[in-house]
Parts: sequence; C-alpha cells; structure tokens
Amino acid sequence: EPAGAAASSAVSSAARLRQMALDYHSASSDFSLVTGSGPGKITIMPTKRLASQSDLSLAYSPGVAAPCEEIARDPSTVALYTARQNIVAVISNGTAVLGLGDIGALASKPVMEGKAVLFKKFAGIDAVDLEINEKDPHKLAAIVRALEPSFGAVNLEDIKAPECFEVERICRETMGIPVFHDDQHGTAVVVAAAIQNALILAQKDISAVRLVCTGSGAAAIAC
Repeated sequence: EPAGAAASSAVSSAARLRQMALDYHSASSDFSLVTGSGPGKITIMPTKRLASQSDLSLAYSPGVAAPCEEIARDPSTVALYTARQNIVAVISNGTAVLGLGDIGALASKPVMEGKAVLFKKFAGIDAVDLEINEKDPHKLAAIVRALEPSFGAVNLEDIKAPECFEVERICRETMGIPVFHDDQHGTAVVVAAAIQNALILAQKDISAVRLVCTGSGAAAIAC
C-alpha cells in the first residue's frame, strides 16, 4: 500500500543516514580532509616549522623557557607567545545532549567535537572538546574554573537545567575569561529573536498573545 511504501522508504532513508553518519565519524577516507587522519572530526596541527634540531630546541627545551619566563613576569604576554587567546574549551557533562537526553560524558564527545569544528569553520577559532564526568554543578564549575589558564574562553554545552544555570553563574562570576552557555546565550537568543520578528510581522504586541512552550530545558527557561 502507498502508506506502507512511504513508511518503508522513510525507514530505509533513516538507516542510510545513520550508516553515512557512522562512516563520516570513523576512519573512513571518503570524508577525510587530512591524509592518514583517524576517527573523529578534529586533529592537532603545528603552526611553526619543526624541520630541524634547532627548530625542536626552540619549540621545546631549552628554548621554550624564554616565553615561560616572560609570561611568569607579565601574564598578559601569554597572548603574544601562546595560542591561548584563540582557543575555546567546549565543555559538557553529557546530561542534556541534543534530543538524546542524559547519555553521559563519553557519548557526548561526537557532539562536542562537532561544536569544535563549527568554531573553526565559521569563526577561525580553535576549540578543544572536554567531556567531564561530573554532575554536581559546584564540582563541575570548580573543574571548569581550574582550566582557565589553558583557554581564552569557555563554551558550556548540553548541561541539563537547572544545574547549567548554576555552573554558568559561578564560572562567569569567578573567571577572568568569557563564559558562554550555548543553550542560554545561543538557542534562547535565536528563539527569542524569532518570536520578536514574528510579532512584528503579525503586527501584534507580546502582551496580547499567548506563547506555548513544549518542554522546559535550559533554552526555554532562559527565554
């Protein structure tokens, strides 16, 4: 029957998409940009020449001591001698991953790698994904805070509500680098803008309409 054929086709398409996604994330060469790259979507590439013993002695010991001493003397010079200012930490504990829910830190890694490549593709910013096995908001915030010397900014991602608000609040109040929570400052802002635009197009005032929200996750609460 037509309905049965349509359902079968939808199932087949979903299965094909799933297999393509698994191939994309594996070590398959069909999607690789870097020769010999392994599984996943990111890698680390050196930005300085490493062609000789002299180069290596500058990149590491003994030459690396010079910038270390300068940074110890004046912490602001870390922006001159390291990549810190252009590296974002993408951090999640895997408690609210896309439509998958609490799948755990390890299973959230493909999503966090995905966010890292979006930073690189669309903003030219390097990002490192960090999946942390900690659900207590205060302990998670303490871990994030301890990472501040390594990164120029923090992007909190897929941490369930209401704990995410506490983690974000503590980090923003106590850290000296920007802290961004994707659901609050990303999804919520876009949705709020869409609502505002719809009201303008419909020539209605927000006080005169009733808004219905399905679910009360971080983005919905932030809106």
